[in-house]
Amino acid sequence: MEKDKSIKYLYHYYEKDRGPFLNLSDLDIPQAQKILDRIKQENKVMAVHRYKGYLERRKELEQMAREIFISKGGKPVRKSPHYMVVGKCDWLQTWYNEGEYIRIHLSEFDLDTISFSYGDMFPTFSPRVTDNKEYRKQIYTFNEIIKIMEKYGLPQVWNQDGAFGPERYIEVQIWDDEPLLRKLKISVNS
Repeated sequence: MEKDKSIKYLYHYYEKDRGPFLNLSDLDIPQAQKILDRIKQENKVMAVHRYKGYLERRKELEQMAREIFISKGGKPVRKSPHYMVVGKCDWLQTWYNEGEYIRIHLSEFDLDTISFSYGDMFPTFSPRVTDNKEYRKQIYTFNEIIKIMEKYGLPQVWNQDGAFGPERYIEVQIWDDEPLLRKLKISVNS
């Protein structure tokens, strides 16, 4: 198993014609559901696989993650996070018809405003995943995720095809818009 102790870049994957950092969690559930239903009808992206009750569960998990992060000294600015991943993950790009990504250097972020889960929050907190791995039902600070990465490496390296469990990447919850706005402004102006 390859182990990578460093985090240099965070990646955000998105559908090219929609643009980055569009967040259903910024909307109330009825508004978000209309958008999700429209995306499902277009049948182009991974969202077609979202189950009934997905949005409610997402908001529940985000609130739980926020509370855990605060209990560990985190200082979220947003009520719900934007999502990125540690390192490049080719599998995520396949979720989209025309997948694109934005890469932002870790130094652009205040570490007090980003949290991590080893794998996507949904399977990480799922009652159906019962393997008792130490990173289940956990939200990590930067220093904590580094220790987990030292032990296990990047899931996209050792579990590219998902054969060894549901973890396929390290999810990063971004609790502040500022670094994203700076990056988008730079991208638009470059």
